[in-house]
Amino acid sequence: MSETGKMYKREEAVYPAENSTGIAAKIKRIIFSFRPEEFIAVVAFFPMAYLTIKAYLYFKSQGHIPNVFRGDMQRLIAVVIIILIAYIVTRIRYNSSILSFLRDMLPFGYCLAIYTNLHDTVHFANPNDIHDSLIAIDQWLFGVQPCVWSQQFIKPWLTEIFSFCYMVFFLFAPVVAVVLYFKKKKREFRETLVTVILCFYCGYLLYVLFPAAPPRLTLAHLYSVGFDGTPLASIANQVISVLPRESRCAFPSLHSAVTLLSLIFAWKYTRITFWLMLPFCLGLFISTVYLRHHYVIDIFAGWALAIPVFIFVPRFDRWWQKQIARYSPRNRIKF
Repeated sequence: MSETGKMYKREEAVYPAENSTGIAAKIKRIIFSFRPEEFIAVVAFFPMAYLTIKAYLYFKSQGHIPNVFRGDMQRLIAVVIIILIAYIVTRIRYNSSILSFLRDMLPFGYCLAIYTNLHDTVHFANPNDIHDSLIAIDQWLFGVQPCVWSQQFIKPWLTEIFSFCYMVFFLFAPVVAVVLYFKKKKREFRETLVTVILCFYCGYLLYVLFPAAPPRLTLAHLYSVGFDGTPLASIANQVISVLPRESRCAFPSLHSAVTLLSLIFAWKYTRITFWLMLPFCLGLFISTVYLRHHYVIDIFAGWALAIPVFIFVPRFDRWWQKQIARYSPRNRIKF
């Protein structure tokens, strides 16, 4: 049995309290009928919906609704559908491996929808930008602005490589998780997935607390070389061109945080996957600056976020599973 399995095993002996009476017990039964990533998703839905609707109504009152905010409303509807599907799946008894896998993966899709909407609307939650401070920190650390300095190395073939590495970011964690799933390492699969999902939510909170525009916007007047002319870069530029200039999700770099987590779990549980992913992950770290999406301090902050998340989220999940076993035994995860 793996070390992860032993840790879960030690915490499985609990006394059910599903028939306890009292308001507190009833509330706990409701809360712990969900997995932690599901409960946090439900809680996060309300501020996400508020900000999305607020942004939509603001631009509607101005007489023009940008396409990006129309898309946010469509994603909001999609998220409601995902939540309903997840709720139905959690409430039915099933032995189907497909339904089980669906329940495992749905929260990841949901947190990505949150990421996209928050990317567009965070300025409606907190208008107090910190990007001037981030620019000053990079200048103090390096004596230059790395995003500006790096433009001397821009070449079409490099831009294509880094654009590809940046665009496949959302695949890193699912690839590790799916490899573990098909290797029948269900505990390790869950540990990887739930840690990455909760890392996203920690990052979202930091986005709201520390709103910062990316250097592609704040330092635009300093760039003398563009990325036009290569296929992937052109696609990326078209995507970026529809983003609002109020985008404030630079600090910390969740690309860096989640990619580092994916590498750590790959190293821990599936070493071959680690070596296959490593070149693309290293390319992503470089691409965040090369493509002007992040300041270097954003990358450091992303790595700093990933380490405590890696340490504490699995412990938190084991505690939550213990509460599920106590208050809602029928929803226990079977490994």
